[in-house]
Amino acid sequence: MGGLFGVVSNTSCVFDLFFGTDYHSHLGTRRGGLAVFGEKGFVRSIHNIENSPFRTKFERDIEEMEGAFGIGCISDSEPQPLIVRSHLGNFAITTVGRINNTETLIKLCYDKGYTHFLEMSGGDVNPTELVASLITQKDSIPEGIKYAQTLIDGSMTMLVLTSEGIYAARDRLGRTPISIGKKDGAFCASFESFAYLNLGYTNYKELGPSEVVFLTPDSCTTVIPATDEMRICTFLWVYFGYPTSSYEGVNVEEMRYNCGAMLAKRDSTHISPDIAAGVPDSGTAHAVGYANESGIPFARPFIKYTPTWPRSFMPTHQSKRNLIAKMKLIAIDALIRDKKLLLIDDSIVRGTQLRETTEFLYQSGAKEVHIRLGCPPLLFGCKYLNFSRSTSEMDLIARRVIKELEGTEDVSKERLETYADPTTPEYEAMINEICKQLNFTTLRYHRLDDLLESVGIPAEKLCTYCWNGKE
Repeated sequence: MGGLFGVVSNTSCVFDLFFGTDYHSHLGTRRGGLAVFGEKGFVRSIHNIENSPFRTKFERDIEEMEGAFGIGCISDSEPQPLIVRSHLGNFAITTVGRINNTETLIKLCYDKGYTHFLEMSGGDVNPTELVASLITQKDSIPEGIKYAQTLIDGSMTMLVLTSEGIYAARDRLGRTPISIGKKDGAFCASFESFAYLNLGYTNYKELGPSEVVFLTPDSCTTVIPATDEMRICTFLWVYFGYPTSSYEGVNVEEMRYNCGAMLAKRDSTHISPDIAAGVPDSGTAHAVGYANESGIPFARPFIKYTPTWPRSFMPTHQSKRNLIAKMKLIAIDALIRDKKLLLIDDSIVRGTQLRETTEFLYQSGAKEVHIRLGCPPLLFGCKYLNFSRSTSEMDLIARRVIKELEGTEDVSKERLETYADPTTPEYEAMINEICKQLNFTTLRYHRLDDLLESVGIPAEKLCTYCWNGKE
């Protein structure tokens, strides 16, 4: 995943840019970057944040940065922002999203006379550089952004910093958000709507799908209007979003309460847990909603140790990530021993961490561990956002179980749809097998229809591809 933030101000933007970008640290774990424009022109700094948080890596840089305009990013992949010199002038660019037709676009750029791309350490072309090359094929930046958006298979939200202001562009179908904040003498653009509130900004507007605005310290001008068709990522509310953020007017924390309450209403199993608890952090709000609806007491049987284990400090290697995730949780014996626990998490991807959490609870004396999930089973790898480091759909535990049940990895989309339907025997068999393999006492997932109702905006505006394969 990733997050971005930009500021245009009549005075120095550096303080707001630093903290506004830092507020996106929950969205990425690999790199952070800042670029500003001032009297010295464009100045950029990029750091690896795998082993220490964004703030500690950039504290010295911002003492030397000067400028009234700036953009920043937290990235789970490529280094950015990039500074580009072109016939459109110099600009800096940062992006969030995913490109599925990279090779086709590279060939197109070669055919148009673009001579080369810098190769990253893994041998890939930097997606942000590829977007920049598409933009520069047109006669203006807005035209170039629109051109790039029409060609990209996937999604791409971006900020483009020029000497005169910032272009903020939401991806073609609005899969990821951009919110605009305003205060006297400044505007900002942010992936997370909460990131600017403590910096003195107030909500100005949310960009619509495909919308492009140009920000100066005194104005926010729409240069490409929004379109009606939208497919915003529903997983933003389930997992990615920070509790204080809102997308399309729907607050993340409130949506998770709704999920938990609907899970409780739908839960027909005859269990009598002593407490309802959430897996920190995104499962906590789901658990509060479940507890309030069901009357089962809410408690925190384990606490995440955050002083030296922030979200951004997570290794890229999956086995080490699993170990760190386990090390973060500290048990409270009095709330676990001899207790029947109902534990709610936002989702299961591979299943490794939740299985280890369950074993951890049993080892701490729990009698039963009932698992409830804040979304349906993940059956399809996301084609639009890099929300997981999984390289194969077989990394998903639901797909591995389906493979075992079907006796083959080659399962048709039509057949997968039967496993996505909570009313079918296939769905029930899949859930029972996941429950067995992960050693849960019972397991229930949030139904997709209930999830959509929990969000509360029209279903046709929500992307649900990872659950039902529908684009």
